[in-house]
Amino acid sequence: MININVFSEERAWSKRIRKKDLFFKKICNAFPKKYKFLNKKITLTLLLSNNKNIKKLNKNFRNKNKPTDILSFPFSKRINIAKESYIGDIIISYNFIDKPKSQKFEIFKKKLIKTFIHGFLHLLGFDHEKNRDYKKMLKEENQIYQSVISNIN
Repeated sequence: MININVFSEERAWSKRIRKKDLFFKKICNAFPKKYKFLNKKITLTLLLSNNKNIKKLNKNFRNKNKPTDILSFPFSKRINIAKESYIGDIIISYNFIDKPKSQKFEIFKKKLIKTFIHGFLHLLGFDHEKNRDYKKMLKEENQIYQSVISNIN
């Protein structure tokens, strides 16, 4: 079971997603079986932020002085999912997800789901430094996304 602590420091999120905890819980419940971690208690923290704040974090932790769509901070380098595990933190920028501002809610929602899945996989040790790793991560990301999209609506 995946437990997500959702925090928001950007008011605009509430205009698009009223019940943020429930929204992300539904996403995780629609994950394929191997990512649901049945009989385990997996916890992560999600901060719904904005470009200004994510830029600061990106500069402090990655030495990149620019905003980004998502940051993931795995709790540990070696992933060992025990009975109870805290896997890390994800920060998502509203400004990136809400481009263009005129997009319909369905598009916003799909971008957010895809971005969240991407961050979740980073917490599990996936990366895209090498082309081989990129392909592996993209494959997993697409499998999870298809499962969520077909089960969430």
